[in-house]
Amino acid sequence: MPQSVDRALDLIDAVAEASGPVTAKALARRLGCGLSTVYALLGSLTERGHLERTAAGYTLGYRVPTLHSAFRRQQRIDERVHESLLRLRRLSGADVFFSTYRDGEITVVDGATSGPDSVFSVGRDTGAHATAHGRMLLSSLPGAARRQYLAAGGLPPRTPHTITSAERLERELRRVRRAGVAVEVEQAAPGMACVAVPLPMAPAGGAAAGGVRAGGTAVSAAVPVAEFQRLREPLIEALRREAAALASS
Repeated sequence: MPQSVDRALDLIDAVAEASGPVTAKALARRLGCGLSTVYALLGSLTERGHLERTAAGYTLGYRVPTLHSAFRRQQRIDERVHESLLRLRRLSGADVFFSTYRDGEITVVDGATSGPDSVFSVGRDTGAHATAHGRMLLSSLPGAARRQYLAAGGLPPRTPHTITSAERLERELRRVRRAGVAVEVEQAAPGMACVAVPLPMAPAGGAAAGGVRAGGTAVSAAVPVAEFQRLREPLIEALRREAAALASS
């Protein structure tokens, strides 16, 4: 049973990562298992609405938006956050994200992007040492919590430019704390640059800006490197403006 669950989840991930409908044969090759097994799992996932069968292959189903809405509700992400991200997306053209640190994990909990081909996406960030939002959140942690987080995942290179030295990263995080903004250029993904700013912390036991339970939060933007120098300062200004608006609402 656990193996079947793993394969079913792998199927959903494979369909989600595809640029269009995926055939059962392609999914079987991707997962390295028999076609009959894939068909059986696809039948169950389609019946439950997690996937949809089309003439060209399988796509994500109608249940997926419902699950994402439930995720946002359980994470206490209210509509103000999403509206803020959509506004930033319209004004800047950048892919924008809302991220949190809570219970020892850094997670991108909401975003407004150009589409499924965006380099970054909603989900747990396993490379926070390389991302702008990850560095923003790491910089606000007490030293012991930060060292524990980094020791658990290490500092693997995401690109040839990623900081993989604990000493260099600590210097960079001190700079982030002083500046109140985190910047990375091609350290998380080739060809992309990102900036991030923090949102104010809530009082202990309260809710942070945007309805999120108390914990570190950040808003960030990602753009192609070729556009970064032109957009860097306007992006930082726009991010800070939206962060301030969320904090005061």
